[in-house]
Amino acid sequence: AYITTGTAQVPVMEFLEEFSTENLTDILPSVIAEPTTCKIFVNGNWVGIHRDPKALVDTFRSLRRMIDIDAEVSIVRDISESEVRIYTDAGRICRPLFVVTEQKLVIKKHHILQLQGILPNQKKITWADLLMEGIVEYVDTEEEETTMIAMEPSDLDADESYSSTYTHCEIHPSMILGICASIIPFPDHNQSPRNTYQSAMGKQAMGIYASNYQVRMDTMAHVLHYPQKPLCTTRAMEFLHFRELPSGVNCVVAIMIYTGYNQEDSLILNQSAIDRGLFRSSYFRCYSDQEKASSVGTIGSLTSETFEKPSFDNCRGMKHGDYGKLDEDGLIQSGTRVSGDDILIGKTAPMDSTAGMPSKFTKRDCSTAMKSTESGIVDNVLISTTKEGYRFTKVRIRNVRVPQIGDKFASRHGQKGTIGMTYQQEDMPFTAEGVVPDIIVNPHAIPSRMTIAQLIECLLGKVVVFQGCEGDATPFTDVTVEDISQRLHAMGYQKHGNEAIYQGHTGRPLCARVFIGPTFYQRLKHLVDDKVHSRARGPVAMLTRQPLEGRARDGGLRMGEMERDCLITHGCANFMRDRFFCNSDQYRIHICERCGLTAHANLKKMTYECRTPMCVGRPYKICQIEIPYACKLLFQELMSMCISCRIFTEIIPTRDNTY
Repeated sequence: AYITTGTAQVPVMEFLEEFSTENLTDILPSVIAEPTTCKIFVNGNWVGIHRDPKALVDTFRSLRRMIDIDAEVSIVRDISESEVRIYTDAGRICRPLFVVTEQKLVIKKHHILQLQGILPNQKKITWADLLMEGIVEYVDTEEEETTMIAMEPSDLDADESYSSTYTHCEIHPSMILGICASIIPFPDHNQSPRNTYQSAMGKQAMGIYASNYQVRMDTMAHVLHYPQKPLCTTRAMEFLHFRELPSGVNCVVAIMIYTGYNQEDSLILNQSAIDRGLFRSSYFRCYSDQEKASSVGTIGSLTSETFEKPSFDNCRGMKHGDYGKLDEDGLIQSGTRVSGDDILIGKTAPMDSTAGMPSKFTKRDCSTAMKSTESGIVDNVLISTTKEGYRFTKVRIRNVRVPQIGDKFASRHGQKGTIGMTYQQEDMPFTAEGVVPDIIVNPHAIPSRMTIAQLIECLLGKVVVFQGCEGDATPFTDVTVEDISQRLHAMGYQKHGNEAIYQGHTGRPLCARVFIGPTFYQRLKHLVDDKVHSRARGPVAMLTRQPLEGRARDGGLRMGEMERDCLITHGCANFMRDRFFCNSDQYRIHICERCGLTAHANLKKMTYECRTPMCVGRPYKICQIEIPYACKLLFQELMSMCISCRIFTEIIPTRDNTY
């Protein structure tokens, strides 16, 4: 693909003027309505009309193929709207295609030999020469709508050809795929949604995301320790440089059922392989802060925040973390081990001394603490100044993430799963050669999803491991399963990749043959350590006094309406009361039994009274009730709208006199 950089409109306008375009200022409105006229737009601006749009477009294209008009300018003829649209602006995405004229490719055998530089008496030609000679052409998304593209050259010369009006031909059929889909081996053997899933998951796979990751201070980054280039590559990978910075590992994968801990898309991983470093990764997190100027205080705008180690003597609002790891300059040293709620950057702001009482506190604490769920080692501390001249600092934390139960993995075919169990090598099944799988996948993951490409990748991977080369898994090529099978068979293996397997615990052979071979697996960034969350007691929202939401705020787990329906179905009345009332926002109020409105209660003095006019001077009849705080809030909001909500009580004896 190629992104346009934008070209001048002037040569296009001159070309239009030359080729008898009538300017809008020179024509009558009635002319525009005539059926033969065609409106002409340049970058969305209506510049004139033309009587013979077909000739105009053909001339324009022939000039563009000689680079008299820039190659990235596109022209679209919309016949139904009788418009011609020309675009010269930047930011349009284009792709190259072979030009076809009269059902024949313009590129010939001698051009290909010249590109390779084989012909002795001819000079070597380049991509620019191909554009110059009108052999290839950049087509943008708008213009692509008006083209007829052949998938391969053989489509053109077939007698029963699909179309007789081909205008272009794909350079290779696999070029219809984008960046993420180009990494999938044999995508033409997968059900299409699986390729879409992998295109989304490939972006979440860990690898070395940039070769200079050690000097970058990115907010969050995962780096895989030992990435490997895949055994089965596609030709597009060479140009995407996926081999140089891959995002996964070639694992020995067995497709079988073993102990039942790989049901429902779980995986069994070899713990010994994990101990040797399989799928181990580092997680980097960056915390940053800057000394902003604050206009509080008597001195005016000169007071600003400062990086320093706050002390309890003169600082208000200190956090409950550990300040002991800070140096005097308020920063933490590289190599310090830190864990949840430790202070990483100490910062204070001066307090306004004029307001109110004199106080021992002269500063306010504005420090940055570590996220409570994380821990690690300080990797790097950077201090610099912003363009406004304020000091700012960044602290990068690093920790090693070892694969554990609950971490997410995926092959390159949308087959994602989490670790359900890890077994030591001695408990894993093994083949007659003593090969132990790194991953065991459940066979139920394959039939309904129809990811046949994963099986072909495994088979091809097995062949190329013994041949010591890379396997070509480019889509739409002539590689067949039969061909791969024969190559595998020639090496003395069962031709479908099945092998005899011995049970790990007992050492007895299993009854069935198991499909086993190398497959490229990716570790995804969804780690169980970043998701695990539970809570007993914790912070509540100020307005409703109900538990907060979300892991970051140490929130509660919401029991929604559907969960409530299940409890009702089971008839758990006391448990319902626990969940929705006692453990949420239980609140105690006193009400007058006579008028049903809230009464005044002073629990310290044990005095109770109702000040409603109808109750004043009469003996008090007051009872204490428990209602949700949200209910009390609603009643008060209704009272503010002059609607009085009265609560009347009735004592109903129950079997065990509980409520």
